[in-house]
Amino acid sequence: MITSNARCLADLPDRFNAADDILRPNLEQGRGTKTAIIDTRGALSYQALSERVDRMAGAIRRWGFEPGDRVLLCLLDTRDFPTVFLGAIKAGVIPVPLNTLLTADDYHWIVANSEARGAFVSGDLADRWQGIANDYPQLTMVSSEGGPWSDLEAAIESARPIPEPAATRAEDIAFWLYTSGSTGKPKGAMHRHAALRLTANLYGRGVVGYRESDTVLSVAKLFFAYGLGNALSFPLAVGATVVLNRDRPLPEIISDLLKTHQVSILCGVPTFFAGWLNSDDCPTQAQLPSLRQAVSAGEALPAHLGETFKTRFGTDILDGLGSTEMTHIFVSQRPGQVRYGCTGRVVDGYEIRVVDENGVDVPEGDIGNLIVRGDSSAAAYWNNPEKTATTFQNGWTLTGDKYTIDGDGWLTYAGRMDDMLKVGGIYVSPIEVEEALSSHDSVLEAAVVGAEDDEGLVKPHAYVVLKAGAEPDEQALKAHVKAQLAPYKYPRWFSFVTELPKTATGKIQRFKLRAS
Repeated sequence: MITSNARCLADLPDRFNAADDILRPNLEQGRGTKTAIIDTRGALSYQALSERVDRMAGAIRRWGFEPGDRVLLCLLDTRDFPTVFLGAIKAGVIPVPLNTLLTADDYHWIVANSEARGAFVSGDLADRWQGIANDYPQLTMVSSEGGPWSDLEAAIESARPIPEPAATRAEDIAFWLYTSGSTGKPKGAMHRHAALRLTANLYGRGVVGYRESDTVLSVAKLFFAYGLGNALSFPLAVGATVVLNRDRPLPEIISDLLKTHQVSILCGVPTFFAGWLNSDDCPTQAQLPSLRQAVSAGEALPAHLGETFKTRFGTDILDGLGSTEMTHIFVSQRPGQVRYGCTGRVVDGYEIRVVDENGVDVPEGDIGNLIVRGDSSAAAYWNNPEKTATTFQNGWTLTGDKYTIDGDGWLTYAGRMDDMLKVGGIYVSPIEVEEALSSHDSVLEAAVVGAEDDEGLVKPHAYVVLKAGAEPDEQALKAHVKAQLAPYKYPRWFSFVTELPKTATGKIQRFKLRAS
């Protein structure tokens, strides 16, 4: 199977399995003893990883999962994530990575929506799945690194390896990634087997320049589309080594990993870079001479962060724009071609347009809606024809982002088409936060918009109307939201007001709050 130069679906053979395509060439090219993964359990070679994936495929079959079945991955970043993810794909089963920061209610909804037949859960997260396991006795539950259900490691060790991949095609669905929408309910973006190879070639190799000698660390976790490329498909596609961090990406933890393993490619989000660069734990260039490239995505990178990074480490952060729907980054800066404050230019292999509400290209410098076309696009949203029709139109994917483009093709971010917020690179629905706030006994109504902190990064700002006689209590409201939603969604600021701006029909005018 020769896929190293694949740039589109037409370059790939019809018989194609994404897991086999990523792993087998490493063994054929003599990298079996080379370290593929470093995690808290130590180093894992390419040969050992391949054997784990083959045994995982065998365990998948033994549990009775059939091709096309969905299995959920609520796994921290250890060797178990790539083992289960690639093992399922190799067996023709569809893995569905989940955000490990969600609530039990979020997971409950996804289990029902996906019609999943199995769930792989890290022991640290098991408490949020106990009720689900009780409500869905037909759901096969498997524990990673401790937990109350079948032990993953024991299942791998006892399984018969299946080295031959399932007879899948490049256009078949290989995995799903859930992405949030404006209603707060996630949508299951269904991705083809071709997507991992195409994004690895077009962005991983073609822009960042991943190579066999690299050691890679991604602050963004593997359950994100961004992290999945950074720390799984991109390094494994070239035979590099990836360092996985199962814990929260605190500055001291990341700094220690970077120095210990002399990481050469660091992938993060602006929120991380802002905190890390201001931390006493941030290493100097002398302590981290191996670092040759950094990548940022998830939200627009403020220019001053890029400039501070360049001064400290002597190399640039490549800002980029990607999406769950497109699998990874499709607009990016390039090594030696960086304009801080701009997102970059279109990645080779993709087409972009900036259009008005009628789909007509806007003049240079005017703000318009960014749309993109490329073969790494998701096929559709699972069981959601309405959202599929509005997002995927005639081969083009609507990004939901507002951009300007100049005569040289440089794109500059201008905001979201809707009221969605991006906090730490993760979409947050203001409706969801408003509903959580409004459920507090003291709150009459609430509206949430995005506001920039001192680093120029967006965080939720809540405007709250209290019930008569209630006293403002920011800490109580923050705790209330954190108890109901994933912790990153809580408002950082509160403005207590007597009324909210509304239209004649009662809709909240958030644009007026953003302008206040």
